[in-house]
Amino acid sequence: MSDSEKTAILAGGCFWCIEPVFKQINGVNKVISGYTGGHIENPTYELVCSENTGHAEAIKLWYEESIVSYVNLLFLFFSVHDPTTLNKQGADIGTQYRSGIFYNCENQKKDAINIINLLNKNKIWNNPIITEVTEYKDFFAAEENHQNFYSKNSESQYCKLMIEPKISKIQQKFPELIKLI
Repeated sequence: MSDSEKTAILAGGCFWCIEPVFKQINGVNKVISGYTGGHIENPTYELVCSENTGHAEAIKLWYEESIVSYVNLLFLFFSVHDPTTLNKQGADIGTQYRSGIFYNCENQKKDAINIINLLNKNKIWNNPIITEVTEYKDFFAAEENHQNFYSKNSESQYCKLMIEPKISKIQQKFPELIKLI
């Protein structure tokens, strides 16, 4: 890890849907899907889906702060999910699909609150943002079949309907942040 490499933990509904969005961002070195914000150690997908663990599906990403800022990552995050719905993203319903930012330092907390206030002030959505801003405690990697889901299943109907529109939106809205391959 370099001096400018940082981590961010974001929950924006199904982790399958946000992991590939951030993998295309210049300066993001690694993204894994997992669980955070709960009260048991080493949760499984089945336990998290039972809504008895308190965990959210989330991603953890490692990024070069000298290339992409945390603020830019948050603007991307708010562009690819609906932060105004409680425990729901599209057809996915349950506490594991809540919107959350799990900060690991006071600067991340301050940036998250400032961006939420800015977006609410500018009425980007019809309803207020209800994204939780919570101190990061633990992150547990999801099972292997949940990692890189889009790249392994890009031809599936789910990926075409739910994930590809998010990827396209970011490529169109933030072309300057996309990795040059």
